[in-house]
Amino acid sequence: MVGKTIAENRKARYNYFIEDTLEAGLVLTGTEVKSLRFGRANIAESYASPEQDELWLINANIPEYKGGNRHNHEPTRRRKILLKRREINRLAGARNREGMTLVPLKLYFNDRGLVKLMIGLAKGKKVHDKRQTEKDRDWQRQKQRLMREKG
Repeated sequence: MVGKTIAENRKARYNYFIEDTLEAGLVLTGTEVKSLRFGRANIAESYASPEQDELWLINANIPEYKGGNRHNHEPTRRRKILLKRREINRLAGARNREGMTLVPLKLYFNDRGLVKLMIGLAKGKKVHDKRQTEKDRDWQRQKQRLMREKG
């Protein structure tokens, strides 16, 4: 169940075919959570990487908390993603075997107020696939416009 969205990677659905999605937790510090409560984060250039039986979120930007002191966090530090061992092994296997990548799609607070990350197992699109996606999107938009005018 998706609650309040903090950050969304809208480019991911344009650049990748999303095969599967998973909801995962993150290991965060207190100042990171406080900064996220203000809705300030960027996951557009980030990715997930399995390393030594663990999954890490790399290059996600959570800005420093303004009210923090010298114990404030580093904005682009690596953050551990919390998943079950079986899920991590499945994702790592798919990434190695099939040439897929792990893309963070959405960062949000769930109903209980915990920070969750939606990860997508994705395969990269070629240039012609992206053009086709744009054509389909434009056609859907034009079709909606025609339906509004006629209906």
